[in-house]
Amino acid sequence: MKDEFETGIRVPVETVRAGVLDVAYERHGDRRGWPVVLLHGFPYAPRCYDKVVGPLVESGADVVVPYLRGYGPTRFVDETTVRSGQQAALAHDLREFIDALALDGPIVGGFDWGGRAACLVSALWPDTVAGLVTVDGYNVQNIAAAARPAVPEREAIYWYQYYLHGERGRRGLEQYRAEYAKLLWQQWSPRWSFTDETLMATAESFDNPDFVDVVVHSYRHRYGLVDGDPCYQQTEEVIATEPVVPVPTVVLDTKHDGLGPRPVSGSHEDHFTRLVAHRLVDGGHGLPQENPDAFTEAILLLHPHERPLHELR
Repeated sequence: MKDEFETGIRVPVETVRAGVLDVAYERHGDRRGWPVVLLHGFPYAPRCYDKVVGPLVESGADVVVPYLRGYGPTRFVDETTVRSGQQAALAHDLREFIDALALDGPIVGGFDWGGRAACLVSALWPDTVAGLVTVDGYNVQNIAAAARPAVPEREAIYWYQYYLHGERGRRGLEQYRAEYAKLLWQQWSPRWSFTDETLMATAESFDNPDFVDVVVHSYRHRYGLVDGDPCYQQTEEVIATEPVVPVPTVVLDTKHDGLGPRPVSGSHEDHFTRLVAHRLVDGGHGLPQENPDAFTEAILLLHPHERPLHELR
């Protein structure tokens, strides 16, 4: 089967009511196949999985790629809902999305915000998923520790977060969405030669009316600068205990992430009690777009009826 993206044909975007959202998503392959949910990060969109989808479909997967809250055609159901970007909200979004589509034990995979949602669902509601692929390991925020300063060299890497702590940064993101993303891609993926066409195909998703509010809230909440949505407070309290992930997991660490190695408390084995594999692979922060083969094979490692054709690289 030829990947539809190689032919320039995209599947239609569908929508499902899931919790507080009408979630837009793209679905590929036979719906009777083994389910996979792939989650993008910030500032990315489902386009980051375009070269991952085809090989998974050829392996019999039913591949679902949603637009996160604040991206693309995804919309809040109620105008009064807090436009929260906190990690607990992302976790609930994913769980409710899986339930809404009645997916039976999907493998979930992601990076950045999407990896955080995938890790949290796998930790909080492990019966919901069959396996996890996570870039950079235990991608969960320790909000209680966020006030402790790091060495200046590391603090400088997080300029894009601190920029959004003020209203000047909010206005900057509002005005320069694509330019902001381009700079971050250049810094986070220094060996990735992307084109303007690739950038703009993703930047279309930033036109969502809630994009700025959700992003700004995310980068303020993680530092304790703003309150979260009260409906997620109980979940945030559980997340603060750093629950382990008990589902089969593949961790992909990247060689060239401009954000540097993630500071984690303990080894990967401490967070993932069923670690199937840990691989150091070529690529930067947007790994599925930079090295789709490595990400694809990580998914296949977790599917018992499929085996990768070559070693992860």
